[in-house]
Amino acid sequence: MQISKEMYQSMQKQTAPRSPSWKNIPLAFLIGGLICTLGEAGIHMLTEFCGMERKPASAWISIALVALSAVLTGLGWYAKLGKYAGAGTLVPITGFANGVVSAAMEARTEGWILGVGTKIFSLAGPVILYGTAASILYGLIYFLWQWLQ
Repeated sequence: MQISKEMYQSMQKQTAPRSPSWKNIPLAFLIGGLICTLGEAGIHMLTEFCGMERKPASAWISIALVALSAVLTGLGWYAKLGKYAGAGTLVPITGFANGVVSAAMEARTEGWILGVGTKIFSLAGPVILYGTAASILYGLIYFLWQWLQ
């Protein structure tokens, strides 16, 4: 039996639940903003009260946010937060840590090397590859721009 594109879309509309966008969008914005505000508050505390410079304070807060999201993922709390906050939990640094840890957790039954060792890079690998390739490309563009001036 072959299903046409229109028939498939009709069947999908009948079975797929509608997303309450009026609630999801503001909630995602609020939770994502709170995560970013938490990071900025941490940077402010380290610079103002601990006497750190902004660059090292930013690095330490980034490490803390990654560690916090990894722990929350391990406890299963990050998934619960993501259920309500949706895209708000995909703030780049915490969402990436969640993706890496959850992929590793799914593969732990397969062992440390063939399970966790390979699955942990299923998400990190493409990010590292394309991040490196993009930085090389941007570096070449910058070099040529400087050279031509």
